[in-house]
Amino acid sequence: MMPLTFADVGEENMIKKVGGNAETRKFLENLGFVAGGTVTVISEISGNVIVNVKDSRVAVSKEMASKIMV
Repeated sequence: MMPLTFADVGEENMIKKVGGNAETRKFLENLGFVAGGTVTVISEISGNVIVNVKDSRVAVSKEMASKIMV
């Protein structure tokens, strides 16, 4: 298990756990980051990532991406 920030670009990953406080987890779940779902990193710039999750493209900060375990 590793944070989303370490995932390779273009590789589909299974979300294993979403960390952080309750407010952060709720925010990420509303964006589609739920355990068991898939996420694909489209691009990465200095730790910030653009990902495909649930047929949507979402930009996630380095801090938020580090709370998503794949």
